[in-house]
Amino acid sequence: MTPFLTQAQELTRAEILADDPWWLVLIKAVAILLIGPILTIFLIVWERKAVGRMQNRPGPNRVGPGGYLQSLADAIKLPFKEQIIPDTADRKVYFLAPVLSAVPALVGLSAIPFGPEVSIFGERTLLQLVDLPVGVLVILACSSIGVYGIVLAGWSSGSPYPLLGGLRSAAQVISYEIAMGLSIVGVILYAQSMSTADIVASQASGWYFYLLFPSFVIYLISMVGETNRAPFDLPEAESELVGGFHTEYSSMKFAMFFLAEYVNMVIVSAFATTLFLGGWLFPFVGADHALNSGWLPVIWFMAKMFVLLFGFIWLRGTLPRYRYDQFMRLGWKVLVPLNLVWIVMIATIRAIRTTDEVPLGVWIAVGAVVVLVLVVIAFMVPEKELRDADSVPVTGSDYPLPPLDLKVPETTPRQRALKARARTAKKQPAAVSAGRENTDGDI
Repeated sequence: MTPFLTQAQELTRAEILADDPWWLVLIKAVAILLIGPILTIFLIVWERKAVGRMQNRPGPNRVGPGGYLQSLADAIKLPFKEQIIPDTADRKVYFLAPVLSAVPALVGLSAIPFGPEVSIFGERTLLQLVDLPVGVLVILACSSIGVYGIVLAGWSSGSPYPLLGGLRSAAQVISYEIAMGLSIVGVILYAQSMSTADIVASQASGWYFYLLFPSFVIYLISMVGETNRAPFDLPEAESELVGGFHTEYSSMKFAMFFLAEYVNMVIVSAFATTLFLGGWLFPFVGADHALNSGWLPVIWFMAKMFVLLFGFIWLRGTLPRYRYDQFMRLGWKVLVPLNLVWIVMIATIRAIRTTDEVPLGVWIAVGAVVVLVLVVIAFMVPEKELRDADSVPVTGSDYPLPPLDLKVPETTPRQRALKARARTAKKQPAAVSAGRENTDGDI
């Protein structure tokens, strides 16, 4: 019996999960599918009340105690609202787009480890549905594949504004997905694995958010752009595109887009917690501590995730929306180059630390990194422009700014021309026409 217990204790996470009975797998799958909608209902009312407090207004306060049942009332109302379908819409794609946007977002939580080993109804298992060797790539794919639903929604609506919103979203996700993927490379280099469970275990001696602080900051910026949230909500710009890609959607289909947005917020926040904040580990204690055993780590994981979710709400109530050119410039000209330089620096530092005697090639690599950083800084420094003394100063938004000593003329050139024409007409003598003789001889 003892050898059997010893062998059971040495099982890997993947082997423990593979030994789960079918009913336990079903319970986990249902729980993961319910996490998204339940948190969406809570996040909507939390966001409305938090932003209302920031703007010195009450927010929802009618439905339920303190107004906290407002989102539940909205969730019940939306399925019963009238469905309006444009005549020019491609109906098959129009119906498929919300599903394609919401379902991958729900699946992404399956590879997130919410806690350590526990016992559920006497069965030894882990608080995770699947532990994949490439779990990081699976979560990235699930969080980004929803853009297909957005693009198809904009195209199938048969309206120009949703189409523009869908194209914006495609360009936005491509830009910030690259920055997000590059920010994870540093974590993979330190953890030596792409398994989410191994990444959490590797942070027992130190969280990556301060060891890899530039990667953490770039990931935070990228996850806001990835989820189309303010100040990066360009695909839904009400002042420009009415409502963006879901302008022509109503009822339950609109609710599915809303669900996909908030579930994506949950995914990227849970992913950031796993990558940079130690996952379910309690800070400043070892992995074998009592605080990191049983069901308590689920509380630590949720607390860290809700801190990041509050960051989304704080940004929406604080910052104005970016212009599209500013937004794309930030992604391609700032985040991606900084990420590449940071990855090279991480690889160089790890190569130096893992070797006792530093060879010549490593010093050459260090010198190349320094030169690369200097070149990048040189390209990022704007060139000094010589301004013409007679030119009109231009603001940051490329709109001409009138000079401060501008004098508005009292009359316009057209008014002066009309007055001159009137004076000329008065100076000319009136023409006298000769009378026509009648047949009777009278004049």
